[in-house]
Amino acid sequence: MRLAEKYGDRPGTEWPMLFQRILQNAIRDSYRRFKVRSLWTTLFSSLFPNDDEDDDPLETISAENGSECLRAPDRQMEISQILGIIEKEVGKLPPRQREAFLMRYWEDMDIAETAAAMGCSEGSVKTHCSRATHTLAAALGAKGIKP
Repeated sequence: MRLAEKYGDRPGTEWPMLFQRILQNAIRDSYRRFKVRSLWTTLFSSLFPNDDEDDDPLETISAENGSECLRAPDRQMEISQILGIIEKEVGKLPPRQREAFLMRYWEDMDIAETAAAMGCSEGSVKTHCSRATHTLAAALGAKGIKP
């Protein structure tokens, strides 16, 4: 689709190389997205031993459905402390980074939707998310929180 939309006016002899480049970039973007999202998913999923893939760890915390891991006072306190630290570190991010990070990873919006909501380019969204992710990972790692 990208080839047809953006390069349909180019000569047919250029299409194979353009298609190959578009495919390589799409695969690379997919791996990058997966790597960043898996970092946060791993961190939050380590808080709750639950096999249901549809569960949102933040909803699970707020629901406090009475599972064994939430009943144990020490585990409940540990989880609330970790979430408090994460919330505090997210709050320390610059406003644009925090906005981009929350839209992309908490609200699960794609880059185009986030850029439209923030009123900036897709490249800016990527930059803000990357910087926010690196800052949070460093801050949480310094506090001993690892995925």
